[in-house]
Amino acid sequence: MRLSWNEIRPRAAAFAREWVDAAYEKSETQSFYNEFFEIFGVRRRTVARYEEHVTHLDNSSGFIDLFWPGVLLVEQKSAGRDLEAARDQAGTYFDALPERDKPRFQLLCDFQTFELLDRDEREETRFALVDLPQHVEKFGFIIGVQRRTFRDQDPVNIEASELVARLHDALKASGYEGDDLQLFLVRIVFCLFADDTGIFESRDIFLQFMEERTAPDGSDLGPWLARLFQVLNTPVKDRQAALDDDLARFPYINGDLFAEHLRFADFNAGMRSILLDACRFDWTAISPAIFGALFQSVMEPVERRQQGAHYTTEKNILKVIEPLFMDGLREEFRRLRARRDGRVSADLRRFRERLGTLRFLDPACGCGNFLIIAYRELRNLEIDVLRDLAVRAGGQQLALEVSSVVEVDQFYGIEIGEFPSRIASTALWMMDHIMNNRLSLEFGQTFARIPIEKSPHIVNADALELDWKEVLAPEDCSYVFGNPPFSGAKFQSQLQRGQVRRIAAIGRTGGTLDYVAAWFLKSGEYAADAQSNGQAVPRIGFVATNSITQGEQVAQLWPLLFDRYGLEISFAHRTFAWGSDARGKAHVHVVIVGLDASEQVPTRRRLFAYDGKGDAPLESNHAVLSRILSMAAAWPTHTL
Repeated sequence: MRLSWNEIRPRAAAFAREWVDAAYEKSETQSFYNEFFEIFGVRRRTVARYEEHVTHLDNSSGFIDLFWPGVLLVEQKSAGRDLEAARDQAGTYFDALPERDKPRFQLLCDFQTFELLDRDEREETRFALVDLPQHVEKFGFIIGVQRRTFRDQDPVNIEASELVARLHDALKASGYEGDDLQLFLVRIVFCLFADDTGIFESRDIFLQFMEERTAPDGSDLGPWLARLFQVLNTPVKDRQAALDDDLARFPYINGDLFAEHLRFADFNAGMRSILLDACRFDWTAISPAIFGALFQSVMEPVERRQQGAHYTTEKNILKVIEPLFMDGLREEFRRLRARRDGRVSADLRRFRERLGTLRFLDPACGCGNFLIIAYRELRNLEIDVLRDLAVRAGGQQLALEVSSVVEVDQFYGIEIGEFPSRIASTALWMMDHIMNNRLSLEFGQTFARIPIEKSPHIVNADALELDWKEVLAPEDCSYVFGNPPFSGAKFQSQLQRGQVRRIAAIGRTGGTLDYVAAWFLKSGEYAADAQSNGQAVPRIGFVATNSITQGEQVAQLWPLLFDRYGLEISFAHRTFAWGSDARGKAHVHVVIVGLDASEQVPTRRRLFAYDGKGDAPLESNHAVLSRILSMAAAWPTHTL
């Protein structure tokens, strides 16, 4: 079991006392770092090596004092020596390393002083040996716990998807395809992520297993993976006593990810090499929200994938979820913490508990981008609340053991494709682990949810044929949101056109509505069901093609939403360019519309407009927003 931070800190203090007189590089370095890694319950030899030979760009050579490929480079000096020279030396080594081995972290040390550089976050931390217990969380990467700022269009997401694409193409070319291939790749990606982020303990045990236990020609790799998948689905107490020691190191995962039986995937030497390249990649940098959509592109034909994998940026997702619910929740938190009465802490706890009661539905969830970002933002808000409660407790430990009341089973999705629906569930588990690590770092405790006990509710079905009440009762739903398909009336299949007409129920003219209109109408019906039961109506927020807010579609769609279902617009974004892709830009022009029941809609509605000078909107407030749309029927050039 991974050590908790409450266990690690005393071990760090004992280490600092033990090495208070250390001074000599040549005689003491290896013992120093062997014991340093033991602070975290990690054997140094399983992850890092000494005296790594490096050939510089000018053909000279040198030796890195301690090297963990892709993770850590250490340049060690004797006590009192100039660390500036060590910094120059480390930089030279870094430049000479192959791209895949360049480490995120760099440590300069003279036994008594530590200088740790996080290249990705551009953060440098300097402290004395005696202060190691206060800074030991900075070395959380040793056990797979580290801070990470995810960025839109980060090339690392594209590189990761291309690594998986190579493996996909090789397996498919060998005859391993279909559902087995899809699920196999989802499992492999989970293992790659788990190996670098602390789900598997210690780090890199999956890489080591692949390197050391499988034959160079790849002939036994498929059976070994099948055996590993079985182990990951078996509780530790139910495993056989004679289980291979290397396999026994892997945890029980649960969550049904490894439950289904798969055919063996046969490998050769080249395919094994491709998998090892993916194992050596640093998966801590991957954003589950963006990578899910990029991963889906792996399953597309090669020629389409080369044109760029379309995905939705986090920035655009936030344009939906912030006005729909996050802005309101954050404002409620600000009001609570600004109070000065004696009931604040109790009310903050009640607010936090309420976060765990919210339910979210994306009825066109794809790979789960919207659900994943919503989950992350809710967890971040919960951490803010816990931090405030800790301060109010005078720095004392919270009365209750630090945990999270926000769970992935609060998130529901409907997705017509089986493969994207599998990705959505897996990516939500990945984000859950990232947020658990963040919670652990924030409060100095180890918080993990492995084995998986709760799962998101992702249903593989056609959302326009399914009764959404079968997925989540409307009276239990807090928010409906997402980015439904955009097909215009002229580009719909006969099936799609028939679905729109049936849902609109306004005769044959319903066929001129864009496909996305069907999700608005289904949401309106869903909300009306909640209202008919005397319950609060779920708030709705969708991205749509801007054509539904102009011309003839206005007269067909919006009276149904306003009059048939009793909805009004609570917020909206005027036309702007949506989305991005892996290679260059590929935009479609959209609007975002938020809907509320008439009695729930705020007095002042929020309208976001774009002036063409950038992608940041200008916000204004309106007493009446819904009927702006009715103007568009008379003046088709007027768009929301």
